[in-house]
Amino acid sequence: MIQTMEDIIRRFCEYGMEYKDHEGCNHDWVPLLPEVQLVYNTSQHSTKGKSPSLVEKGGNPLLPVDNLQKSVLTIHPTDKEFHDMWNRACDTASKYIAEAKEYNNQRNEKAHMEPYFKEGDQVENAVKVRLTEEFSRKHPVFPVSLVKPYFQTGEDKFPCRKKISTPPEIVEIKDSPGSVKKMIKARRSRLNGKDQRQYLVRFKNQTADKDKLLAEDSIQNENLHLRRCRASGLNSPINDEPFLDGGYVRL
Repeated sequence: MIQTMEDIIRRFCEYGMEYKDHEGCNHDWVPLLPEVQLVYNTSQHSTKGKSPSLVEKGGNPLLPVDNLQKSVLTIHPTDKEFHDMWNRACDTASKYIAEAKEYNNQRNEKAHMEPYFKEGDQVENAVKVRLTEEFSRKHPVFPVSLVKPYFQTGEDKFPCRKKISTPPEIVEIKDSPGSVKKMIKARRSRLNGKDQRQYLVRFKNQTADKDKLLAEDSIQNENLHLRRCRASGLNSPINDEPFLDGGYVRL
């Protein structure tokens, strides 16, 4: 109802009538707004089947012309001009009220029309919605205005259309607790008569106190870590730093 009233006033202000009084002065729609209010309050609404004045106050307002005696034939010229202007304003307001109601009815029917697709049909959705448990309780139905029917086109109609291959699913590889994150220190030691390089490594998702000394051949993905280690300048042996199992200390 508020939207209809706004449309009535907008139409009356834009296409409102102009009139000339008995003194020859032109007037626009501004002093005629009370006529719009009167016609709207006395018009019958489709919801209640009655006028707003009749519903709220129990009756429609009476005008001075309703109390005039029909036997009186002498009418003042000013009254006649006012009467003609009043009737024209009321007729114009009634016309714009009918147009505004028809316009809003069409707009409402367009927004609340029944869906033209059936259950099981494929539709295109304008937005991506994740129907979680909380969302489904608040919105038990999906807005029909956001979906459109999907019609699959045949390959014979579009022979040059390229098929888009589905990208492979990316599987996230989770690191095991013993995966090496980086090499911190390097040293050369002699084991069983052979020179062997050992590295102090730090494990992923572990703190520094869990660092451990490992041999070169016992490190997973050793080539990758060795390249990073050599790029960091840690390929020189460190013999002056004693190591402890599970960490190292600097003397």
